[in-house]
This record gives sequence, C-alpha cells and structure tokens, in this order.
Amino acid sequence: MRAAKSKEVFMGMLKTDLITPDSLQELKKGKKLQGKCLRIISAESPVKLYWCYGVIAVLSAAVLSLSVALSLSGRLITEKCGPSYDTCPKDWIGFGSQCFYFSEDMRNWTFSQTSCMELEAHLAVFESIEELNFLKRYKGDSDHWIGLHRKSPEQHWMWTDNTQYNNMVPIRGQGECSYLSSFGISSARDYTHRRWICSKSKRHI
Repeated sequence: MRAAKSKEVFMGMLKTDLITPDSLQELKKGKKLQGKCLRIISAESPVKLYWCYGVIAVLSAAVLSLSVALSLSGRLITEKCGPSYDTCPKDWIGFGSQCFYFSEDMRNWTFSQTSCMELEAHLAVFESIEELNFLKRYKGDSDHWIGLHRKSPEQHWMWTDNTQYNNMVPIRGQGECSYLSSFGISSARDYTHRRWICSKSKRHI
C-alpha cells in the first residue's frame, strides 16, 4: 500500500513539474492560433469557391462567344469564296458576289441574253479567275454561252453592259459570241445553239 501511494504522489509531482506557467501560456497561444486558422479557412473557402465558379462561368461564356464568332465567320467565308445557296433565288447558285443560273435549254446567244434579261440578269459575267474556274467546274461537259460579244473579229470583246473585256483569259475562235467550253473561252456565230449561264449581283437581290 505504501509503495502504491508513494508512486501516485511521485506521478502527481511529476505532472505538476511538467505543467509550468510557460507551458500553459504556450498551450493557450496554440489554441488561439488554431481558432484563427479555422476562422480564416471557414471564411475564405466560400469566397474562393465562388471565385472559381465565376472564373468557370466567364471561361464558358468566352468559349461560347468564340464558337458563335467562328460559325459566323465560316458562313461569311462561304458566301465570299465558295458556292452558297441561301442568298440567291431558287435554282441559282451563289459564288463570290454574284448569283448564277445554268440553263437546261439550248438556244442561240441572242435568245439566251433575252432570257437572262427576263430574269433581271444578263449572260454571265465573271469578275475573277476564281469565278471563271467555278463556272467551268459547275457547267459540266456542256458548252454554255456567256456575256462576251463583239461586232466583228477586228473589234474588242465587250460585256453585255457595254464595258470592255480586259483579256483576263484569251478567247479562241473568230466568232462574235463567246461561250464557255472545257478548254476555256471560245467564240462562235450567234445562230449556234448552246446552253447558257445568267448572272446577277447579290446586291440587287
């Protein structure tokens, strides 16, 4: 019994020696610091969370805006550089700044021009090599009248609006009326029957 009591007394003295005023003060400081940390974390976490949500929302809006802008620019490029079907009348094909109509009938050059005029157009005018190449591809194997003509082999080639042709592409033959063939632009007499191509500017639609 005495041995047990003396052991308890010794352990109590040891604990008392270990818990000094300095150690108590350090313990209190640690608890205060822990409380501050908990308050900071609990206060800042929702703010950080909302901030992350905000960043995600802004980035999502930016991606959406970019995709819309790209789709619109793609549409504009198509209208400018390639075939388009939504800005021209039915049965007409859009390319560049113009709409083109490819006939199925076969008539002479004069009748073809009159037919185009009835559609508020004229026999095809090409404004660039790209448009000419498009017409050659789209017409297929058939020859088609276009809007170049002259009074005689000695005269300059003129468009149907009476502006002079700039000889962008040489015209074969000695005829007075031009047509588009698989080889390029050729000429023939007016009475020959061929298909034809009408054109009009999209600005007039």
